[in-house]
Parts: sequence; C-alpha cells; structure tokens
Amino acid sequence: MPTSRIKSLYQETVVPKLMNQFQYTNIHQVPKLVKITVNRGLGEGAQNAKALEASLNEIALITGQKPVVTRAKKAIAGFKIRQGMPVGIMVTLRGERMYAFLDRLISLSLPRIRDFRGISPKSFDGRGNYTLGVREQLIFPEVEYDSIDQIRGMDISIITTAKNDEEGRALLKEIGMPFRDQ
Repeated sequence: MPTSRIKSLYQETVVPKLMNQFQYTNIHQVPKLVKITVNRGLGEGAQNAKALEASLNEIALITGQKPVVTRAKKAIAGFKIRQGMPVGIMVTLRGERMYAFLDRLISLSLPRIRDFRGISPKSFDGRGNYTLGVREQLIFPEVEYDSIDQIRGMDISIITTAKNDEEGRALLKEIGMPFRDQ
C-alpha cells in the first residue's frame, strides 16, 4: 500500500529538521501525529432525526469513515435534552486515513475558506494538540452544494505526541499547516 504524501514528508524531512531544532538524541523523541478527531455537535439533532442522518452521511463522506453518534449523559431541562438523546457525532481517524484527511484538509479545504489568511497559532491546548473550528462543511470538495440542507460546522482536533505547544506548532508547521503570522 503506498504511503501518503504527508507521511513520507514527515519521515524524510520533518523528523531530521525537528531533531536538529530541538536537539533530540533519539528519533522516538520527535513528536508525531497520533490521531485526528472530527466532531460535530448537533443541537437541533436531538429533536430532528433527519438532521442527524444528514450529518452522519456528510461526515462519513468527508472523512471516509462511519461516524459514531454521541449521546447525552445527563438530562438538561433547559436545553430540552433527556439522557440518551443524540447530541453529536464524531469520527476518530488514525493511520493512513488520518494522513489522507490531513493532506486534503491542508491542500484543498483550508484554502477554500473565504478571506483565508491562515489558521490561528493560538489554538493549542498546552500539550501540543491543536483544535480547529470549521464554520461550514462546503470547504470540503467532497460535499456538493446542492446536496446539503443546512450549513453546519465541525471541530477538527489534531492530537500529537508533542510535550508542549512549541513542539506541536513546529511539527504542524513543518507538515504544512498554514499558520497566520501574529
């Protein structure tokens, strides 16, 4: 099976560059990608089964993997949610699917965002993981404009083995994430 473009880029250029930059003595100290989770909160999906079905199909089309329905743990009367109601969907991508999705995200989807000047370098969590919010699903080339019933966003979290934000930022920058200058 052919390795993806990003995986080979990581092994050939990113690893030696980061080893030199952070003075690592062992190749296994270099931060690497663990997984990417794509998450969408449904809001109205608790009452609307059609919205849930449309979201499931959309996320499956975008990621190439069947999403899992996340359900409410507790009842919240103010939001009209009972325990066990569907409140969101998520997909965890690992391995080749993760690299393929990241490649499509960086090279095809992010440049299609209106007025795109780069993604914020501030969305790291302190442990080298990066979360990105996408406002509409139309930036993905797999989604056709005519097939959607409503514009919905999603959260994309990139989990790495980096120990801090500086290492995580260096890893993602070398892979090709278009960070905006401060």
